[in-house]
Amino acid sequence: MIFEVLVVSIIAGFIGSLLGIGGGLIIIPFLSIVFKLNMHQAAAAGLVSVIATSSGAASAYVKDRLTHLRIGMFLQLATVIGGVLGAILSGFLPTKILSVIFGILLLYNSFLMIKNRTSDEKPREYSQATKWTKILKLYGSYYDKILNREITYSAQNTFWGFLMMTFAGLLSGLLGIGSGIFKVLALDTIMKLPFKVSTATSNFMMGVTALASISIYLARGDIVYDICDAVAVGVLGGSLIGAKVMPYIKSKYLKVAFAIILIYTSIEMIKKGLL
Repeated sequence: MIFEVLVVSIIAGFIGSLLGIGGGLIIIPFLSIVFKLNMHQAAAAGLVSVIATSSGAASAYVKDRLTHLRIGMFLQLATVIGGVLGAILSGFLPTKILSVIFGILLLYNSFLMIKNRTSDEKPREYSQATKWTKILKLYGSYYDKILNREITYSAQNTFWGFLMMTFAGLLSGLLGIGSGIFKVLALDTIMKLPFKVSTATSNFMMGVTALASISIYLARGDIVYDICDAVAVGVLGGSLIGAKVMPYIKSKYLKVAFAIILIYTSIEMIKKGLL
């Protein structure tokens, strides 16, 4: 049992660090379906996987200047606000309808991402930055190891990106889903950041969120220690490999892989809303 969990965790960590979605999307269904853990125990292991993914990838991504810490903390504030609102409104809003609507929106965005998969890594100089981008210093650069040149970028549509992350937190609180996919969408599609910066920054943000949440599961006694130990070791190893490999993968391939995950998630959300 532990060996199987370890192998799946390595795969989850690898994929999670590449796409900025954490390992929970793979770990939680695997533990609940294959090993019959209840959802609270599986979710706790999922949070462990997210923390491990974030920790494993962080050092490599920061070293390669792919993680933008300031943008991450700025949008993290929006996620927290949305999460609190979601928890407050959970008894009043029609969650099934919201699930279908957001599922359709995700499906649309997945096809949009595939269509625009080759439009990444276009230099966006500081002079093109908006007023708020300059004030908040939401710009930067990194060296692309595929293109062999410095990529400059500055966040666009700052307000809409913040709003998207607020809705992501809201939806997470209402429907009990992770917001990693929404983080990447907000960074890449709305704020027009390079995809590699989006996934690296999303990894950092999810680690902060998961670290805050895990204490609740710990207090409730939902941590199955032998399984969580295997998850942590496997995901950490997988994320370290993913973080080393990611700079050498073309963004268009990462976008297609992310779009596939997006399609799967959107179908699950639509099913959840209709059933």
